Amino acid sequence: MSSKGIVENIRREYSSSLKSNEVDDWVDVHLMRPLAFLWVKFFAALGVHPNAVTILSMFVGAASLFFFAQPSYYYGAGVWANVIGILLLLLAYIFDCTDGQLARLTGKHSKLGRILDGSAGYAWYIPIYAALVYRFYLYHGREYELLGIPLSDSSALLGAGVCILLAFLSGAICLASQQRTADYYVQIHLLFSKGMEHCELDSAAKQRQILDEMPASATWIERLVQRTYIKYTEQQEKRTPEFQNLMSRINAKYGSFDNAPQQLRNALRQQSKKAMRFAHMLVFNFRTFFLALFCLLDFPLEYFLFEIIVITLIERYTIHRHEAFCRRAAADL
Repeated sequence: MSSKGIVENIRREYSSSLKSNEVDDWVDVHLMRPLAFLWVKFFAALGVHPNAVTILSMFVGAASLFFFAQPSYYYGAGVWANVIGILLLLLAYIFDCTDGQLARLTGKHSKLGRILDGSAGYAWYIPIYAALVYRFYLYHGREYELLGIPLSDSSALLGAGVCILLAFLSGAICLASQQRTADYYVQIHLLFSKGMEHCELDSAAKQRQILDEMPASATWIERLVQRTYIKYTEQQEKRTPEFQNLMSRINAKYGSFDNAPQQLRNALRQQSKKAMRFAHMLVFNFRTFFLALFCLLDFPLEYFLFEIIVITLIERYTIHRHEAFCRRAAADL
């Protein structure tokens, strides 16, 4: 094969490994996805399963906690430790991009892979949040000085307690909700732009039916995976009643979304594309930029407040916009 043919073949493989440029932000399209594709070729040559890459990303991301636990410039020479933590987290995200691209290129899709992929963010951020609590407990002089709080053992314990509460709200509630929301809207946009075959938009009702019909020989792990996935889809559907109503109307009128008129599909795609600009702010690049910024400035506690307040407001606005155009579309049917 000529060099031109090799290049064209690589371009086709790269294109087939992507979901859609419309569901990725600028950084993903121009940097993360191309870097991930290099790893795709490496892991594909070794015959590595996408789920193994996902698990690798979890370990790499979680390992960054040791470096995020170090203070930055204000307290000493911890800047480079923070930089290493950021680089490890970026590498974990590249691996997380790699697993999906590898699955699409090799056809090795699985429900476990979908759950693992959705859990990767928790595996990175929750250990990091624990490290930030520990860091704040040891190095909180800057915040206390700005707030006029005297430094003492009791005030340090009280501050650590507040930090633990904020970390819990930030990670266990806000992060979990924001990632579920972003993931759902990615799948909805793939539905609108490419059809049912190219998205992973599963209904909770169908997944419950699959659980009920599992044979007696099914292992407890298989049943646990299925129950976890049911809960995941139920939470996504609960947040999107107008979209659920729209899909019910389309299915009742046309039999399935793929049978809907192209004009309707194009209109939904365009409206969804506008909402995706805000959904992009709920995922890795936007979140990690501010995590890195607050850590390098030695304000770890303030990152939790940023996630709880700012990113949650972005999530609510994203849902509002998406639900609003679904309501209008359903009314026009």
